[in-house]
Amino acid sequence: MSLLADWLLRHSVVMCLLLHSLVLMTFCFHHAATSCSKNCYCSGSESGDKTVRCSNLQLTEIPKDIPNDTRRVYLDFNQFTTVPANAFSGLPHLVELDLSHNELSQLEPGAFRGLGSLQFLDLSSNKLVNFNPESFEGLQARANLTNNPWHCDCNLQMAMPRVGLEPTSLTGIVCQTSDPEEKGVQGLAFLLVPDVDLCVVMKRTTDVAMLVVMFGWFTMVISYLVYYVRANQEDARRHLEYLKSLPSKQGKSEESSTISTVV
Repeated sequence: MSLLADWLLRHSVVMCLLLHSLVLMTFCFHHAATSCSKNCYCSGSESGDKTVRCSNLQLTEIPKDIPNDTRRVYLDFNQFTTVPANAFSGLPHLVELDLSHNELSQLEPGAFRGLGSLQFLDLSSNKLVNFNPESFEGLQARANLTNNPWHCDCNLQMAMPRVGLEPTSLTGIVCQTSDPEEKGVQGLAFLLVPDVDLCVVMKRTTDVAMLVVMFGWFTMVISYLVYYVRANQEDARRHLEYLKSLPSKQGKSEESSTISTVV
């Protein structure tokens, strides 16, 4: 009887330890998934949507501890200068992201990778100049791109059709500078300017380069033909002089043949 009690006691202790470890691990995972980012304010709705507000905190880097069940993130009025690749890849449920009123001048390729559920992206009032379609890889959201010093050129013109953003989002790209300048798109929403081709200079440059290459090949062919004709004339002259040095009868016959051939 004592052996049975001892066996039950030992196994009970082991089971208690395992159960305690399981509860502790569950708590840790739940805390990691649902805790709030440092210095930010988190709130939830009755439907379970979590919102993380990190506005106006003078942040210089995108927080890496945002809970992965977050639906809305507000990072406006901070001091971000760049959004690195995969900055939000751990937030698959995110539907709204606010990065407005920062110092953003660069969006690295894949900056918003993994945000397949995103519905609205606010990048207004930053310092974005160049439009890189690789930064918006996989996004099909509506975006606010207004109040940025966009530079409109051939690269921008070719990049626009390559992004999956809602078409109306691109109307927020208002040209502060342009290349070429004489196209007169400064201060205008590029997408709404009719019949403007900013790639015309590049096309002309390409055409000129092709003409130069063709002229170079043509010159080489002409030079080779001139050299070939002159070389053959010299060979014919030497052969004619050789024939003249032969005995007169045979020489006259061969000379006549050679002259008729040369002519």
